[in-house]
Amino acid sequence: MLERFGGKGIPLINQQAQIFFLYYILNCIADISKAMQAKKKRLETFTKSSLKGSSLKLEQLWKTQHNQRQKLTHEYSQQVFSVLQQWESDVQKSEEQEEKLNNLFRQQQKLFQQARVVQSQKLKTIKELYEQFIKKMEEMEKSHEAFLQGAQMELKKEMALLQKKIMMDTVGAFTQFCYFS
Repeated sequence: MLERFGGKGIPLINQQAQIFFLYYILNCIADISKAMQAKKKRLETFTKSSLKGSSLKLEQLWKTQHNQRQKLTHEYSQQVFSVLQQWESDVQKSEEQEEKLNNLFRQQQKLFQQARVVQSQKLKTIKELYEQFIKKMEEMEKSHEAFLQGAQMELKKEMALLQKKIMMDTVGAFTQFCYFS
């Protein structure tokens, strides 16, 4: 059994053991490659579903924020419109009174002074409403920005956990595979 192979002094038994070992290594590599392909497919599937879920969450968040902005804008628009209508009405009344009281100059001066005070108050109210609207919009934008940052951090944490889990699964599968093979 200790025949020499090719006259080079390598025992035939060692060559058979080397061939068997090489065959065993190639089988391990093929099995590892198959396992890695399966892991890659699972990762791709999970990543797609995670991204789809995240996209849906962000889209819903955007819609909610958009609706909130529209609602706030609508509410303040109605208030401003109401004040403007009242103002126009007051102006019209002032003009009618001016025509009726054309002969009473002093009373007319008093009415104009009163109308100016009312108009100033209405303008002040409009200005205050506008400032409130701007303040609310800024607060809402800050709130939405903070929420988006929180959602981004949560997504990063989920991706890190997913990466860690996949690495642990891969290491566990590789260890188990090599242990049983």
